Amino acid sequence: MAEHIGHVMDSHAIDLCVINGENAAGGFGITPAIADDLFDLGAQVITTGNHFWDKKEILEYVKVGADSRERPRRLLRPANFAPTTPGFGVYEGELPNGQAYAVINLQGRVFMANNDDPFRRADELLAQIKAKTVLVDFHAEATSEKIALGWHLDGRVTAVVCTHTHVPTADERVLPGGTAYITDVGMSGPYDSVIGVEREMVVNRFLTGAPGKFEAAKGNPKMCAVVIECDGGTGQAHSIQRLMLGE
Repeated sequence: MAEHIGHVMDSHAIDLCVINGENAAGGFGITPAIADDLFDLGAQVITTGNHFWDKKEILEYVKVGADSRERPRRLLRPANFAPTTPGFGVYEGELPNGQAYAVINLQGRVFMANNDDPFRRADELLAQIKAKTVLVDFHAEATSEKIALGWHLDGRVTAVVCTHTHVPTADERVLPGGTAYITDVGMSGPYDSVIGVEREMVVNRFLTGAPGKFEAAKGNPKMCAVVIECDGGTGQAHSIQRLMLGE
Protein backbone atom coordinates (compact mmCIF):
# COMPACT_ATOMS: atom_id res chain seq x y z
CA MET A 1 0.00 0.00 0.00
CA ALA A 2 2.65 2.46 1.06
CA GLU A 3 4.68 1.79 -2.08
CA HIS A 4 1.91 2.25 -4.61
CA ILE A 5 -1.04 4.27 -3.35
CA GLY A 6 0.66 7.66 -3.68
CA HIS A 7 1.58 7.36 -7.35
CA VAL A 8 -1.78 5.74 -8.18
CA MET A 9 -3.63 8.66 -6.62
CA ASP A 10 -1.40 11.18 -8.40
CA SER A 11 -1.45 9.56 -11.84
CA HIS A 12 -5.24 9.08 -11.81
CA ALA A 13 -6.01 12.41 -10.12
CA ILE A 14 -8.00 10.64 -7.38
CA ASP A 15 -10.44 12.83 -5.45
CA LEU A 16 -11.85 10.23 -3.05
CA CYS A 17 -9.88 7.27 -1.67
CA VAL A 18 -11.69 4.48 0.18
CA ILE A 19 -9.68 1.58 1.63
CA ASN A 20 -11.05 -1.65 3.05
CA GLY A 21 -8.94 -2.25 6.17
CA GLU A 22 -10.71 -5.47 7.17
CA ASN A 23 -7.61 -7.66 7.59
CA ALA A 24 -4.87 -5.05 7.86
CA ALA A 25 -3.65 -6.28 11.28
CA GLY A 26 -1.70 -9.32 10.13
CA GLY A 27 -4.75 -10.78 8.43
CA PHE A 28 -7.21 -10.33 11.29
CA GLY A 29 -9.04 -7.07 11.89
CA ILE A 30 -7.63 -3.58 12.24
CA THR A 31 -6.11 -1.54 15.09
CA PRO A 32 -6.37 2.20 15.75
CA ALA A 33 -2.69 2.61 14.83
CA ILE A 34 -3.13 0.83 11.50
CA ALA A 35 -6.27 2.84 10.79
CA ASP A 36 -4.23 6.01 11.32
CA ASP A 37 -1.55 4.66 8.96
CA LEU A 38 -4.18 4.12 6.24
CA PHE A 39 -5.60 7.60 6.77
CA ASP A 40 -2.05 8.98 6.52
CA LEU A 41 -1.64 7.17 3.19
CA GLY A 42 -4.61 9.09 1.79
CA ALA A 43 -7.81 7.28 2.75
CA GLN A 44 -10.76 9.54 3.44
CA VAL A 45 -12.87 6.56 4.56
CA ILE A 46 -11.96 3.03 5.73
CA THR A 47 -14.43 0.16 5.45
CA THR A 48 -14.31 -3.24 7.18
CA GLY A 49 -16.36 -6.45 7.40
CA ASN A 50 -16.77 -9.60 9.47
CA HIS A 51 -13.34 -9.19 11.14
CA PHE A 52 -14.22 -5.74 12.45
CA TRP A 53 -14.37 -7.21 15.97
CA ASP A 54 -11.03 -9.05 15.96
CA LYS A 55 -9.00 -6.33 17.67
CA LYS A 56 -11.07 -5.28 20.66
CA GLU A 57 -9.42 -1.87 20.95
CA ILE A 58 -11.11 -0.82 17.72
CA LEU A 59 -14.52 -0.94 19.45
CA GLU A 60 -13.45 1.87 21.77
CA TYR A 61 -11.79 3.79 18.92
CA VAL A 62 -15.05 4.13 16.97
CA LYS A 63 -17.11 5.42 19.90
CA VAL A 64 -17.61 8.93 18.55
CA GLY A 65 -20.58 11.16 17.82
CA ALA A 66 -22.57 10.74 14.63
CA ASP A 67 -21.74 14.30 13.52
CA SER A 68 -17.99 13.92 14.02
CA ARG A 69 -15.67 14.31 11.04
CA GLU A 70 -12.64 12.92 12.87
CA ARG A 71 -10.85 9.77 11.78
CA PRO A 72 -12.69 7.31 14.08
CA ARG A 73 -16.01 8.40 12.56
CA ARG A 74 -14.65 7.64 9.10
CA LEU A 75 -13.75 4.04 10.02
CA LEU A 76 -16.89 2.10 9.15
CA ARG A 77 -18.32 -1.29 10.06
CA PRO A 78 -21.17 -2.93 8.11
CA ALA A 79 -24.34 -0.87 8.42
CA ASN A 80 -26.48 -4.00 8.74
CA PHE A 81 -24.78 -5.15 11.96
CA ALA A 82 -26.98 -4.93 15.06
CA PRO A 83 -27.83 -1.30 15.88
CA THR A 84 -26.12 -1.66 19.28
CA THR A 85 -22.75 -2.40 17.64
CA PRO A 86 -20.24 0.43 18.25
CA GLY A 87 -19.48 2.55 15.22
CA PHE A 88 -21.34 3.51 12.07
CA GLY A 89 -22.03 1.88 8.71
CA VAL A 90 -22.30 4.98 6.55
CA TYR A 91 -20.35 8.23 6.25
CA GLU A 92 -21.43 11.37 4.42
CA GLY A 93 -18.67 13.85 3.71
CA GLU A 94 -17.55 16.64 1.46
CA LEU A 95 -14.37 16.95 -0.58
CA PRO A 96 -12.28 20.15 -0.51
CA ASN A 97 -13.89 21.17 -3.83
CA GLY A 98 -17.35 21.02 -2.24
CA GLN A 99 -18.34 17.69 -3.81
CA ALA A 100 -20.63 15.74 -1.47
CA TYR A 101 -20.18 11.99 -1.23
CA ALA A 102 -21.31 9.02 0.86
CA VAL A 103 -19.76 5.64 1.60
CA ILE A 104 -21.93 2.70 2.72
CA ASN A 105 -20.46 -0.47 4.24
CA LEU A 106 -22.66 -3.61 4.08
CA GLN A 107 -22.15 -7.31 4.81
CA GLY A 108 -23.75 -10.28 3.09
CA ARG A 109 -25.78 -13.03 4.74
CA VAL A 110 -25.06 -16.10 2.58
CA PHE A 111 -22.40 -18.24 4.36
CA MET A 112 -21.74 -15.30 6.70
CA ALA A 113 -22.55 -14.43 10.32
CA ASN A 114 -26.07 -13.42 11.24
CA ASN A 115 -26.82 -9.80 10.36
CA ASP A 116 -29.71 -7.82 8.96
CA ASP A 117 -30.80 -7.89 5.31
CA PRO A 118 -28.26 -5.82 3.30
CA PHE A 119 -30.72 -5.16 0.48
CA ARG A 120 -33.35 -3.52 2.65
CA ARG A 121 -30.72 -1.76 4.76
CA ALA A 122 -29.27 -0.22 1.59
CA ASP A 123 -32.75 0.98 0.62
CA GLU A 124 -33.24 2.58 4.05
CA LEU A 125 -29.91 4.38 3.93
CA LEU A 126 -30.35 5.66 0.37
CA ALA A 127 -33.67 7.20 1.36
CA GLN A 128 -31.75 9.36 3.85
CA ILE A 129 -28.54 10.17 1.93
CA LYS A 130 -28.46 13.48 0.09
CA ALA A 131 -25.19 13.03 -1.84
CA LYS A 132 -25.35 11.88 -5.47
CA THR A 133 -21.93 10.21 -5.37
CA VAL A 134 -22.35 7.05 -3.30
CA LEU A 135 -19.90 4.14 -3.03
CA VAL A 136 -21.00 0.83 -1.51
CA ASP A 137 -18.49 -1.69 -0.14
CA PHE A 138 -20.39 -4.99 -0.04
CA HIS A 139 -18.43 -7.46 2.08
CA ALA A 140 -19.90 -10.83 1.14
CA GLU A 141 -19.03 -14.46 0.42
CA ALA A 142 -21.46 -15.55 -2.29
CA THR A 143 -20.93 -14.28 -5.83
CA SER A 144 -24.68 -14.51 -6.48
CA GLU A 145 -25.49 -12.25 -3.53
CA LYS A 146 -22.91 -9.70 -4.64
CA ILE A 147 -24.15 -9.57 -8.22
CA ALA A 148 -27.76 -9.40 -7.05
CA LEU A 149 -27.02 -6.36 -4.88
CA GLY A 150 -25.25 -4.72 -7.82
CA TRP A 151 -28.39 -5.06 -9.93
CA HIS A 152 -30.60 -4.03 -7.03
CA LEU A 153 -28.68 -0.76 -6.62
CA ASP A 154 -27.98 -0.08 -10.30
CA GLY A 155 -28.80 3.53 -11.11
CA ARG A 156 -29.10 4.47 -7.45
CA VAL A 157 -25.44 4.45 -6.39
CA THR A 158 -22.18 5.30 -8.13
CA ALA A 159 -20.44 2.01 -7.39
CA VAL A 160 -20.87 -1.36 -5.74
CA VAL A 161 -17.33 -2.56 -4.98
CA CYS A 162 -17.39 -5.99 -3.36
CA THR A 163 -14.82 -7.46 -0.96
CA HIS A 164 -14.16 -10.43 1.35
CA THR A 165 -13.14 -13.36 -0.87
CA HIS A 166 -9.61 -11.96 -1.40
CA VAL A 167 -9.28 -13.05 -5.04
CA PRO A 168 -9.76 -10.28 -7.65
CA THR A 169 -12.42 -10.94 -10.26
CA ALA A 170 -12.33 -9.83 -13.89
CA ASP A 171 -15.98 -8.77 -14.20
CA GLU A 172 -15.64 -5.04 -13.63
CA ARG A 173 -18.22 -3.12 -15.66
CA VAL A 174 -20.59 -0.17 -15.60
CA LEU A 175 -24.15 -1.49 -15.32
CA PRO A 176 -26.86 -0.02 -17.60
CA GLY A 177 -28.10 2.41 -14.95
CA GLY A 178 -24.66 3.94 -14.43
CA THR A 179 -23.38 1.95 -11.42
CA ALA A 180 -19.79 0.67 -11.52
CA TYR A 181 -19.56 -2.92 -10.27
CA ILE A 182 -16.96 -5.60 -9.47
CA THR A 183 -17.55 -8.90 -7.64
CA ASP A 184 -14.26 -8.69 -5.71
CA VAL A 185 -11.61 -6.00 -5.88
CA GLY A 186 -9.04 -8.47 -4.51
CA MET A 187 -6.85 -8.37 -1.43
CA SER A 188 -3.79 -6.20 -1.03
CA GLY A 189 -1.41 -8.76 0.36
CA PRO A 190 0.74 -11.83 -0.38
CA TYR A 191 -0.30 -13.82 -3.43
CA ASP A 192 2.07 -16.75 -2.87
CA SER A 193 -0.42 -17.93 -0.28
CA VAL A 194 -3.94 -19.26 0.18
CA ILE A 195 -6.02 -16.06 0.39
CA GLY A 196 -3.22 -14.43 2.39
CA VAL A 197 -2.36 -17.32 4.73
CA GLU A 198 0.85 -19.37 4.64
CA ARG A 199 -0.07 -22.04 2.10
CA GLU A 200 1.47 -25.02 3.95
CA MET A 201 -0.79 -24.35 6.94
CA VAL A 202 -3.92 -24.34 4.82
CA VAL A 203 -2.90 -27.40 2.77
CA ASN A 204 -2.23 -29.28 6.02
CA ARG A 205 -5.69 -28.32 7.30
CA PHE A 206 -7.27 -29.81 4.17
CA LEU A 207 -5.10 -32.94 4.29
CA THR A 208 -5.56 -33.75 7.98
CA GLY A 209 -8.57 -31.81 9.23
CA ALA A 210 -6.47 -30.86 12.24
CA PRO A 211 -6.95 -27.31 13.57
CA GLY A 212 -3.99 -24.98 13.68
CA LYS A 213 -3.14 -21.33 14.03
CA PHE A 214 -3.00 -19.51 10.70
CA GLU A 215 -0.28 -16.97 9.96
CA ALA A 216 -0.20 -14.30 7.29
CA ALA A 217 2.10 -15.11 4.38
CA LYS A 218 4.68 -12.68 3.01
CA GLY A 219 5.56 -13.81 -0.51
CA ASN A 220 4.70 -11.90 -3.69
CA PRO A 221 2.80 -8.91 -2.20
CA LYS A 222 0.47 -6.97 -4.47
CA MET A 223 -1.86 -4.02 -4.09
CA CYS A 224 -5.30 -4.44 -5.64
CA ALA A 225 -7.67 -1.56 -6.32
CA VAL A 226 -10.22 -0.16 -8.73
CA VAL A 227 -10.29 3.35 -10.15
CA ILE A 228 -13.78 4.69 -10.85
CA GLU A 229 -14.56 7.83 -12.83
CA CYS A 230 -17.97 9.38 -12.29
CA ASP A 231 -20.08 12.49 -12.81
CA GLY A 232 -20.25 14.34 -9.50
CA GLY A 233 -23.51 16.01 -10.47
CA THR A 234 -25.48 12.87 -11.26
CA GLY A 235 -23.43 10.25 -9.41
CA GLN A 236 -23.34 8.05 -12.51
CA ALA A 237 -20.12 6.16 -13.20
CA HIS A 238 -18.38 6.48 -16.56
CA SER A 239 -15.70 3.81 -16.12
CA ILE A 240 -14.12 1.33 -13.73
CA GLN A 241 -10.52 0.12 -14.08
CA ARG A 242 -9.02 -2.81 -12.18
CA LEU A 243 -5.43 -2.52 -10.85
CA MET A 244 -2.97 -5.09 -9.49
CA LEU A 245 0.48 -3.73 -8.70
CA GLY A 246 3.38 -5.84 -7.38
CA GLU A 247 6.85 -5.20 -6.08
